[in-house]
Amino acid sequence: MPRLLIPVESTPGETRVAATPDTVKKFLSFGCDVSVERGAGTTSGYLDQAYADQGAQLIDPGDAAGWSQADIFLCVQPPSAASLARLRQGALVVGLLSPYANEELTASLKRGALSAMALELLPRISRAQSADALSSQANIAGYKSVLLASAALDRYFPMLMTAAGTVQPAKVVILGAGVAGLQAVATARRLGAVVYVSDIRPAVKEQVESLGARFIEPPKLEDKPAESGGYAKQASDAFLAAQRQQLSDQLAEADVAICTAQVPGRRAPRLISEDMLDRMRPGAVVVDLAVAQGGNCADTVPGQTVDRNGVKLIGGNDLPCTVPNHASALYARNLVALLEPTLKDGDLKLDLEDELIAGCLVAQDGNILRGDVLTPGAS
Repeated sequence: MPRLLIPVESTPGETRVAATPDTVKKFLSFGCDVSVERGAGTTSGYLDQAYADQGAQLIDPGDAAGWSQADIFLCVQPPSAASLARLRQGALVVGLLSPYANEELTASLKRGALSAMALELLPRISRAQSADALSSQANIAGYKSVLLASAALDRYFPMLMTAAGTVQPAKVVILGAGVAGLQAVATARRLGAVVYVSDIRPAVKEQVESLGARFIEPPKLEDKPAESGGYAKQASDAFLAAQRQQLSDQLAEADVAICTAQVPGRRAPRLISEDMLDRMRPGAVVVDLAVAQGGNCADTVPGQTVDRNGVKLIGGNDLPCTVPNHASALYARNLVALLEPTLKDGDLKLDLEDELIAGCLVAQDGNILRGDVLTPGAS
């Protein structure tokens, strides 16, 4: 009977939890024992008693026996090397493990003979949608980015007709039409803004327009970027330069810019330069969701709001942590969807023939299976 452990997240500022009382009930129905550290769900609005009522065993944070007996360790952020060292050999770690070129994680997995599934590497296929944690969390980030922008903006979002005259709607430019970008489009439109979207992939035009936004056609160059595995490919320098020139005029008239363009495992493309910021009007707002990966916009700082000549630059990293109840609920359901096929007849079985498992299983019993990601360039 597999033993699951749900810890208190140790990363500063992390408010989510890897399981809710509802998903604990699910795991118990799969034949698992579930241990939850006391206080694990408090910052997400899930109290210890709610877990206990569903049948979870409550343990003290860091309880040695609870950690050493766990077969499956569910987390949101990657645990520290010291934390991983407390797990027994062969235990399975599942979460958003920041796997790209993560030498510390690689060393810990080898040293502890651990298995690990990194949700960032889940294949972008239809069957994986219910387990796609990146998408569920990006959806929240896109939504919250618009609320932050509307609160910081010195104007209304919608058009208003008042006795004192008509107020024109805000113009919002969204860079990137992935999950976060499309949710930002939908949220900004619901608030009444006029929305323009820039993306390097012409194929997303239909999705953008279906939400009521206007698509900014990408530059017409021969080396047009496309997508791979559901993500945008890295564009060439020439293409990005042409796109920035195109964006400059749009941003000069914009009230809000929301940056969502990211490439997995790579530094985020710099789309808004200082020269482009100089053209934006005082009072305009930029929310950069890619700030933790280097930022789409110049001068943004993770977790801070920078006033640059009157333009507010908001470093919007970890926005799902600001909506922890729903972020945790969605994330926990992602984990259930991923692990349910592996929990058969009261046992944990990892089928390497399953492309979902093979795609995100970075290590098994200390053997590194995705060295291309964890240790790229290693011989």
